[in-house]
Amino acid sequence: MFDIGWSELVVIGVVALIAIGPKELPGVLRTVGQYMGKVRRMAAEFQGQFQEAMREAEMADIKKSVDEMTESATKQFTDFDPIGAVRKEIESLSSDPFKDGAPTTPASVSPEAASESLPAPVSSETTIPSPAHAETTIAPEAPQPAAATHDSPHEPNPQDAKPAGSGA
Repeated sequence: MFDIGWSELVVIGVVALIAIGPKELPGVLRTVGQYMGKVRRMAAEFQGQFQEAMREAEMADIKKSVDEMTESATKQFTDFDPIGAVRKEIESLSSDPFKDGAPTTPASVSPEAASESLPAPVSSETTIPSPAHAETTIAPEAPQPAAATHDSPHEPNPQDAKPAGSGA
């Protein structure tokens, strides 16, 4: 605050010693110290009040911006009703699908386009084409099955097998 160096303080001390005298100098220094303490406390209090006012001003600005955001959000979402929108959609789907006798399919869908997207129905008269040759070939690296003669005594004949539930 003051730009006083050590040399200036020594000069002030010598002048005070000569002017006041050595007997009353300690009392004067104590009083000056008390006044300096009061001045410092007042300066600190003023600084604290000033900073508090600044924080309140900042808080007021923040509160104002939050209030503006809340107001804009409530304006945008006052008509927001997801349950109502779903209810309207369900009601529109559950209403009569054939109004005035006309189906509600879009006009842009042709019967040919609709038939291409669905598989053709299979009737009982439809025959499944058989393969060109009767015997199926197996890849050469796969093991070949044994002949189906069942003449070997080690392999059981599937025709001689007993049913699973018969106790005999």
